Formats: sequence, structure tokens, C-alpha cells
Amino acid sequence: MFKTRFGEPIKLNFYFQASNLPSISTVIWSEYIRYRAKLRNFDLTKIEEIIKYSGERYYDVETGRMVAVGKHDNRLVIIPYESSGDAIAPVTIHATTRRQIRFRLRNRRFIINESN
Repeated sequence: MFKTRFGEPIKLNFYFQASNLPSISTVIWSEYIRYRAKLRNFDLTKIEEIIKYSGERYYDVETGRMVAVGKHDNRLVIIPYESSGDAIAPVTIHATTRRQIRFRLRNRRFIINESN
């Protein structure tokens, strides 16, 4: 059972490991993610690869979204996204550090699948 950082139980109805992800055939690119990617000099093709194939995924308790972590050139990035069926919609992308990810894990903002 997973709990929020406030101790409340939450039910998880999604996948954590890339091997468990349903086949994603469609990536829905909003104008916002296109704008953020251009503003931050990220390539949409590389973003799509991270979303589809990242082996590092978390559930963000604050936003209720899944987060994919991966390398974009020499930058570590996190990409919050929403998925439905075989479609996935990245929300935004930003550079991060391992320290920030560890902090969010320690504070239980990010939750990993402990059963795998």
C-alpha cells in the first residue's frame, strides 16, 4: 500500500516500469509542451524516447501525475505526463538533479513501485 506524505492511503492504477507500460502508439503534444521544449532547447524526438522507454518512473503525489526521468543530451530531465489507453500526453519538461529526485523520494513526494 502506498501512502501520501501525510499518511493517507492512495490507490495506484498505473504502471511504473517501462516494461509494464502499455504500448504507446500516440504522443499528444500540447502547445504548452511544445513551447516549453523550445524555450528550454529540448528536442521533441528525444522527449518522446524518454517518455516511451525510460526505466525510471515515479508517481508525483502533489500533482497526481506519473513522471519519467531520463537524459536529454547531458541534462537529467523529468517529464510529468498523463496517459490514457495507448496515448500519452507530456505536461512539461525541466532539468533536474539526482539530489532533487532523492529529496522528493525521501519526502514522499515521489513514490516508486516497491513490489518490483
